[in-house]
Amino acid sequence: MTPDQLISAIMGTYAGLVVKPAWGESSLFYNPAGALAHGIYFMTVKQRDGAHDSASWLDRTGVFRVSFGLTTATYQRIFGARPPRSRRGQVVATGHDFSAIDRLMPHPVYAWMGWVQVLSPTAETFGVLQPLITEAYHVATCRYADRLAQLQQPRPARCDRQARR
Repeated sequence: MTPDQLISAIMGTYAGLVVKPAWGESSLFYNPAGALAHGIYFMTVKQRDGAHDSASWLDRTGVFRVSFGLTTATYQRIFGARPPRSRRGQVVATGHDFSAIDRLMPHPVYAWMGWVQVLSPTAETFGVLQPLITEAYHVATCRYADRLAQLQQPRPARCDRQARR
């Protein structure tokens, strides 16, 4: 798959998404009808290393990274406890080879938040990831509903706590 094919597949599967390109990255936000200024982060597709994010070696020809967040329970089921936050410019200590292609693993910078990555996923791997991507989408929609509710009138969250983690 190419980054454009992956983004097209995601946009065709999940409603309410907006793509915002930035230097070497396309960020996908859940923001139906643009109700929030930026929306809620759902996924990123990154094609270049950054000053504080180069552990995946994205500057290799044809390599790109798909990243999205998991609930705490799902992250722990797959990888164990989330690692502590690393210092700026350093990677999280998980023991993974963050440059490995077509493998689900913690994100080298944002694993402490439950984010994961896959470098240059094949169509087969993308298919296997669908339940996790759907979970990430559900989390984004719940956070969005919570944010709208908070803006309209402070009250308890609309989604269960587990779905928002």
